[in-house]
Amino acid sequence: MPTLTWPYAHLLINHFPVVLTTVGLAAAIGALVLGRRGLWLYAMGTLTIAGLIVYPVHFTGDQADHALHDPWYIKRGVIDAHDDAAGIAMTIILVAGAISAYGWWRALKRRDEVIPVWIRAAVLIGALAGFGSVAWAALLGGKIVHEAPILELPTAPAGLPPGIATPPRDSAREND
Repeated sequence: MPTLTWPYAHLLINHFPVVLTTVGLAAAIGALVLGRRGLWLYAMGTLTIAGLIVYPVHFTGDQADHALHDPWYIKRGVIDAHDDAAGIAMTIILVAGAISAYGWWRALKRRDEVIPVWIRAAVLIGALAGFGSVAWAALLGGKIVHEAPILELPTAPAGLPPGIATPPRDSAREND
């Protein structure tokens, strides 16, 4: 079992805001189109949970950045770009989560009333902004690994222990 490090902890939880905000947006759009109170409640609940998890994700990301100390195998600047985008996404999702928590609480307390238009509009706008910002932060986060200079090397660097990096397979040999 791998040791629990800050980078590993961040990788374990970083998908929650992405998935929750995406599902919250889909539910809010469905609620808008279908006019279903239950879908509004689900959207607000999901966005509330996204608001609760986004800070721990951002915190572990900051700690992972400090633990890595800009290693040679990560393209310079990609962690900082991801962190900047993640900070914006965190702020947006915190606000959307707070609005959704209030809307959820109010709707559950006043079961016989229609959810006010301003709450529905705020939830939908928050979900859209949250989705856009978290999607951008996730795209930049993927570049940390996918644009690593080591991945562009034709063979593994000398001196790496076995299992860390292996040379690419020869496709001609695989077809034999």
